[in-house]
Amino acid sequence: MRLAFLGTPEAAVPTLQALVDAGHDVALVITRPDRRRGRGAALTPSPVKAAAEFLGLPVSHRLGDLEDLDVERGIVVAYGVIIPEALLRRVPMLNVHFSLLPRWRGAAPVQRAILAGDEETGVAVISLEPTLDTGPVHLKRRVRVEEKSADELTSELAVVGATALIEVLASPDLLENARAQDGEVTYAEKLTKETFHLTPAMTGALALRTVRLGGAYLVIADRRLGVASAHAVDDVIGPGFMTRSEGSIVVGLNGGAIALEDVRPEGSRTMGAMSWWSGRQYGDGSVEWS
Repeated sequence: MRLAFLGTPEAAVPTLQALVDAGHDVALVITRPDRRRGRGAALTPSPVKAAAEFLGLPVSHRLGDLEDLDVERGIVVAYGVIIPEALLRRVPMLNVHFSLLPRWRGAAPVQRAILAGDEETGVAVISLEPTLDTGPVHLKRRVRVEEKSADELTSELAVVGATALIEVLASPDLLENARAQDGEVTYAEKLTKETFHLTPAMTGALALRTVRLGGAYLVIADRRLGVASAHAVDDVIGPGFMTRSEGSIVVGLNGGAIALEDVRPEGSRTMGAMSWWSGRQYGDGSVEWS
């Protein structure tokens, strides 16, 4: 099948690779423009652009380049821009979405599934509509969430989604007989800095789920302390206090406590929590955090 592919992050690369491996003719890859990924850094291509160039596929940053392109369908995986209705009328598109739609429509379905404590999530291959993630479903595949980090779960869903899309494209029945979404609609709102902020009001379970997103932090002595990993403990300590207990740095929450494993002080590298505590010379006392 002659296709256009629209995608940007690493999670979209397995689908692009799967299309090529399955023998589809990817006539054009459209991705977000190159960007600087560090202070003073040179422009860096998106993971999809890098993969497309490696595969010898033509690449564009302009949606308008699809207007006159002779393709049967567009394939969209985490492209990062809403596709205009006029273009969808011109080029029908399939989307690989990382949730069991209609649960978690929107920008951050993997992270919202983790934060909500969902036991399972998955992928849905849908036909794109002008409205957000509302299109009929061609195929769903389920995945257990377990204790996976957001990065781990996204990587797994990317592979499952690539396989599901290839199955849809190979099956006239799946391709032509999509079904309307059925079930409770929930929305995966965009993540903000506060999404990652651990606070004393949290339960231990929610705090650990937040840590699994990557980028979690708490505030101590008016400075951010990144929390790279942690685990639940049975210690009893008041919410908003932190102390050393039996070789662990324990953080008190409204519902339970967690022990920090690896932390990243503001402006520094990731290190063990005990090393950080010793460097701050907190000793055996307790300190407040927020």
